[in-house]
Amino acid sequence: MSSTPALAAGAAPALGDLPDGWRLEETTGPLGFVTHARLTSPGGGDFEWTSRRHRKGLGLRSSGRPVVEAGQVRRRPPPSRMSMALGSLFGIGSICFALGSLPWYFNAVPSRTVGITFFVGSIFFTSAAYLAYHEVLAAPEGIRRDSPRPSRIRAIVGWTPRRLDWWSTVVQFAGTLMFNVSTFAAISPSPDPTRVRNLIWAPDVGGSICFLVASWLAYSEVNRGVLPRSDRSTGWRIAALNMLGSIAFGVSAVAARYPGTNEEVANPSLVNLGTFSGAICFLAGAALLPVESSLDNDAPPAGAVGPDGPSSDSMASPTPDRKVRP
Repeated sequence: MSSTPALAAGAAPALGDLPDGWRLEETTGPLGFVTHARLTSPGGGDFEWTSRRHRKGLGLRSSGRPVVEAGQVRRRPPPSRMSMALGSLFGIGSICFALGSLPWYFNAVPSRTVGITFFVGSIFFTSAAYLAYHEVLAAPEGIRRDSPRPSRIRAIVGWTPRRLDWWSTVVQFAGTLMFNVSTFAAISPSPDPTRVRNLIWAPDVGGSICFLVASWLAYSEVNRGVLPRSDRSTGWRIAALNMLGSIAFGVSAVAARYPGTNEEVANPSLVNLGTFSGAICFLAGAALLPVESSLDNDAPPAGAVGPDGPSSDSMASPTPDRKVRP
């Protein structure tokens, strides 16, 4: 982790241009990336910016507890549409992988049906991974929730290598594509051991490695330091669950290694256990995504003045009106 006090406004490209009167006091993050920042508002208030909260539309987090005065109403906003979509896609994909690894299922249906189950799950994973990549690219270009957004083209295909979350989602998306290849090839069993190794096991291992790297990057984004250190946010729990799920998928891939010219799986029980455990971890993380968008939202109470200005229904929502920069 790195820390740089008393930074100039342009010292952290991930934050964009600061509004007038705001001061960037400190930035931290792994591998030279900025994932956390401490800022001072024109009124002297201290706020924390994080890259995960930024792309999730959760706004700045006040260093002090929000004060609810008489006449103000504190309501949790509903989950954002993006969090619902991501949770649904990742959740369905996880259910497919968990189902396909259960003995009572793969012993009761044809092997082709099992293969199709895994392939369908991989398609949902790929759809969710691209949506997560899009979420990174479509994040506000400033620290405020109502800051201008990138153009529609840049939000579809963009290049922001200075952001850790961009690398995490890109690597994850690549991993899901490898799972597409692996699971599609496994639909129809082949007697050719070379095809089995090259089209089933190798992409499976490659996808598992990508998931491990992506999950580690996403976990590093929210965890401060090398050892686990929860900030009590839902986002930290999601990243930790995804990290555990990726480790389980990695164990499954290693256990499925085809030794020599033998097509038999090296350790079928460990393969199924690793796949099922990983899928359950991913499912739990997916279920928490909508919770995060509502529970961790620090919108000010109705009528209060927060870092994004006076609150209103639209300002308090995790999905404010989109302002697109042409």
